Amino acid sequence: MKKKEYAGNKSLRASKRRWSWLFMGPVTAAFAIGFVWPFIQGIYLSFCKFKLISDAKFIGFGNYIKALGDQSFRHSFWFSALFAIVSLVIINILAFTVAYLLTQGLKGSNIFRTVFFMPNLIGGIVLGYIWSMIFDGILSHFGTSILLDAKYGFWGLIILIAWQQIGYMMIIYIAGLQAVPEDMLEAARIDGATKMQTLFKVTIPNVMPSITICTFLSLTNGFKLFDQNLALTAGQPFTIMPDGSTVKQTEMLALNIYNTFYGQSGASQGVAQAKAVLFFILVAGLGLLQLGFTRQKEVQQ
Repeated sequence: MKKKEYAGNKSLRASKRRWSWLFMGPVTAAFAIGFVWPFIQGIYLSFCKFKLISDAKFIGFGNYIKALGDQSFRHSFWFSALFAIVSLVIINILAFTVAYLLTQGLKGSNIFRTVFFMPNLIGGIVLGYIWSMIFDGILSHFGTSILLDAKYGFWGLIILIAWQQIGYMMIIYIAGLQAVPEDMLEAARIDGATKMQTLFKVTIPNVMPSITICTFLSLTNGFKLFDQNLALTAGQPFTIMPDGSTVKQTEMLALNIYNTFYGQSGASQGVAQAKAVLFFILVAGLGLLQLGFTRQKEVQQ
């Protein structure tokens, strides 16, 4: 009897494997065609000089040397790094604060959740143009514009991305706060812990998985920002360097790669492709480091 059961289970597992490939096969093929192959081809093209892919000519590390020597690329890196750090801190502090307040039994909390989440539903290009009109309307009273001063452009981008993403991060934090074990909170109250002590000693350690996710999303989104940057400032204002090159003061990495590929004369596509590979390595590396660091702080329940 046991042999028959074993044979039946083995046959059932084999059948499940066959059916799983039937469903996973198209997904795997789509992933390989839509991501893996273009990614490999992109890495190869970063070592080539080309205007058309069919005319690609291998030149070694020349594109990477030009990319790292490009002042505009180096400036966009430091600008993007500062933007990512500042936006990460502001977005997560405000999102957690709003989520914490909305889980304290406030009246109309569901309405507030909807209102805070709605900006995330608006496209980045539309948001960029909306906030561009808002900022120009305010700054015109002071005789300036968001396109004339880099610090206005920087903080304009911070306000825009915070307004868009706080509601999304808030939803993730609310889910984490609602998952905090009630018996731990009750034990803290019985022990006489204050609200602040309970927050920092019980709540936040238990919400670390949500903090990990929100920090990762904020960090990577900060570096990858493109459409809002294009619509709000397009990199303006710009500075002409002694060698005749132009450095756009509020141009972020993604926009710099785009402008290199489409906006420069000559065969600059290879240089733009090398910048894109460096960009991927940077974002992926920082994301993995952040995930490893914050996951060490998570509480095992």
